[in-house]
Amino acid sequence: MTQNLLFLTGKLAEKSLNKVLSEVQSNPKTPPFKYRIEQIGVSVAALMTSDLIGRRLKETGDADKVIVPGLCQGDLSKLEAQYGVPVERGPNDLKDLPQYFGHAGVTPDLSRYSVEIFAEIVDAPYLSIEGVVHKAKQFQAQGANVIDIGCLPSVPFPHLADTVKALKELDFKVSVDSLHTDDLLMAGRAGADYLLSLTEETLWIADEVASTPVLIPAKPHSLPSLFRAIDVCIKAGKPFLADAILDPIHFGLTDSIVRYQKLRKKYPDIQIMMGIGNLTELTDADTTGINAMLFGMISELDINAVLATSVSPHAVNAIAEADVARRTMFAAKQDERLPRGYTNGLLGLHDRRPFTYSEDEIKEIAAQIKDPSFRIQVSESGMHVYNRDGIFEHTDPFALYPHLKVDDDASHAFYLGVELARAQIAWQLKKRYVQDQELDWGIASEVQNKVAKTAHREASLKEKRNKNR
Repeated sequence: MTQNLLFLTGKLAEKSLNKVLSEVQSNPKTPPFKYRIEQIGVSVAALMTSDLIGRRLKETGDADKVIVPGLCQGDLSKLEAQYGVPVERGPNDLKDLPQYFGHAGVTPDLSRYSVEIFAEIVDAPYLSIEGVVHKAKQFQAQGANVIDIGCLPSVPFPHLADTVKALKELDFKVSVDSLHTDDLLMAGRAGADYLLSLTEETLWIADEVASTPVLIPAKPHSLPSLFRAIDVCIKAGKPFLADAILDPIHFGLTDSIVRYQKLRKKYPDIQIMMGIGNLTELTDADTTGINAMLFGMISELDINAVLATSVSPHAVNAIAEADVARRTMFAAKQDERLPRGYTNGLLGLHDRRPFTYSEDEIKEIAAQIKDPSFRIQVSESGMHVYNRDGIFEHTDPFALYPHLKVDDDASHAFYLGVELARAQIAWQLKKRYVQDQELDWGIASEVQNKVAKTAHREASLKEKRNKNR
């Protein structure tokens, strides 16, 4: 059935919106639809609010659905009640409408995953019980399912049992990682859910406590010893996880990946864990890409759990990235699709489509401007600043300053400085820039403080009024 869609927009975007919708409509891969565009009297579509729409749009005609700009603020349910049809936000940039229609306007379902995250508190012996609990809550908020208490060789941990008990009282799932059998026995008796890591030589501990063992080779790279430990657990009907140990780059990474493949091939139904910190922590590269690649392999190998760490400053978001990566790979695997178009959570430094407007298109928009307010856009060729007095282009913000004429307007100069700094960073890194919006740093993005921006504008207007007096 052909849908009738009503798109709301502003004066500057009306022509571009009509062009993009015409192209989308003519694409044979797009589900058939009819559309009408309503320009509701604002210059910039992003400044549209639900209250403003409710006042200016009297009726929706034969529309089956109303699409408002993605940056439109306010409660859309009120508009649905007013018009009696669904009202939803489109993409933030109208140039993304082809992708929006490609996914039928449905947000990908990233609520599901098949990999449990064990988040290790590596320095637990040095922390108080309160300190461990604080860090555990941070990791849990980032997506961890199990809190792993790391024990350090030759470092006393007299409060290990009390730490486990404190976490269990707060309903955390807990694992304890130690090379010493005394630590593992103590942790198991204190209520730890998992013990890392047992070998065929220390597997007797699993008979002493109720904790689920995580099995590793008795000697580095020795799969036969791991297989023997696995067979003992299978014969006894005891639950376990097996870890073939992922090695760092140049210290056996490729061979270790092969070991995981052999482990899964020999035991297609067992629970497997992979410790990923040897790559995220020990490689000077952004962990977003490393996590994406790792979880791609984890998905293909049907690995069930990861041991993740967040120690090095460059790996500060590694747990949260692991959460995004496991959900993305699960969804892509279920859909039998490439892991593209699900989320920008792992696109920290770059964007897939950074420059949605060409230099010529920006000039065409600039020619419509009749007021003194500056607009800023970024194209492949650089930054573009324009108002009714003309358009100025450069790759260096300092080269644009003489054209702005804000020498006696500190507030406006500060605002333009902030926006041009963002625009320059976006141009250099090939990221998407939208005026008055924070750059999207993926999982590292922070919620924008709109109150601060509003307060700044109010202060600027007050300053101008005082000067006029």
